[in-house]
Amino acid sequence: MSAIINLADRGAIEIAGADATNFLQNLVTNDIVKLVPGEARYCALLAPQGKILADFLVFTKVDGEMRRYLLDCPRELESDLLSRLGKYRLRAAVSMTSKSEELAVFCVLGEASPDVPALAMARDPRSKTLGWRVIAPRDIEAEDARDDYEAARIAAGVPQGGVDFAYGAAFPHEANMDLLAGVDFAKGCYVGQEVVSRTKHRNLARKRITPYHVEGEAPAPGTKIIAGDIEIGVAGSHSGDRGLALVRLDRLADALAAGKTPTAGGAALEFVLERNVS
Repeated sequence: MSAIINLADRGAIEIAGADATNFLQNLVTNDIVKLVPGEARYCALLAPQGKILADFLVFTKVDGEMRRYLLDCPRELESDLLSRLGKYRLRAAVSMTSKSEELAVFCVLGEASPDVPALAMARDPRSKTLGWRVIAPRDIEAEDARDDYEAARIAAGVPQGGVDFAYGAAFPHEANMDLLAGVDFAKGCYVGQEVVSRTKHRNLARKRITPYHVEGEAPAPGTKIIAGDIEIGVAGSHSGDRGLALVRLDRLADALAAGKTPTAGGAALEFVLERNVS
């Protein structure tokens, strides 16, 4: 069996109550009504201006006629996410509880379904190569193989919030959420929906997370990327000779057309403009 990797920087939140489904459906970027046990949805909570406040994976559990949800979210954002969700609760019959003291988030790379005593488990909806995502008791045996997960994530072109894009500053298209099954354009309204829809239909996404290849040492996250004398983006996470960067697509295209090599911190970067996000 593939290694069970503990993602210690992730937290777990439970959303429950008679109004839990409608509550989440009216807030997040993906369709929660269609979510069934054994699946996960990649979602974000947006500001009214359309920028990402938090992104997370959502699982559902069915108890009789009631459904409850587990959110796999960045642990450093957990308190803030609970506070933001609470502002939308109003009179809805919904409870929101941190489960991070008793539950942990794990990843199992590979095709085979892992044999884990999980409360929730599903294939990672963002990429087939990211294997299985698991929420389970904290005391299950796991390996320290985070580098393997990071290599798989970066190879799949899946950004990490806080490193590859800034929460509160990036739009879903910039973080490739539309390419990573993180936005349902057919669902009804949610917070920030008008901006996301307008960006799609008017093709307004000027910046995106874009993979690159480097010979030698990759630039540190936050390093400016220059082509000629023009700044075209900023480097993000990396593993080995692969990395991700948030770049201005028009400036990158102009640089490549002019034969200019983008560099960051003295390293020459080869960008991959077409990527498979299956």
